[in-house]
Amino acid sequence: MILLNFSHPLTEAQRGQIETLTGQPIAEMRQITTQFDEQEPFAPQLAALMATLDLTPEAWQSAPILVMLPSLNFIAAALLAELHGRMGYFPPVVRTRPVAGSVPRRYEVAEILDLQGLREAARRQR
Repeated sequence: MILLNFSHPLTEAQRGQIETLTGQPIAEMRQITTQFDEQEPFAPQLAALMATLDLTPEAWQSAPILVMLPSLNFIAAALLAELHGRMGYFPPVVRTRPVAGSVPRRYEVAEILDLQGLREAARRQR
């Protein structure tokens, strides 16, 4: 699986947690620096960011892709819209959480959110 990490770098332990939760090895991990100028429009910045990923249309639509979203909610929302457009579905995303009682603060992988599954469940509520 390809892991597109738009967030903080992962530790080996976190990579292991992801592989355990997904039941798949991480064949390729891309660490994507995601810093946007909040004083400028996000659409052109997102387009420039996506141009750096160098994935073919075939890869976007058929490769197993897992995503770690950036922390800033506005960038994450725009990124999800872009990914859905390229992939044809919402990608699964990694959710992390602080390890309870850790000093200094550490993070662990909490779950893999199946966004497409959440969307489909929500459509049944219409």
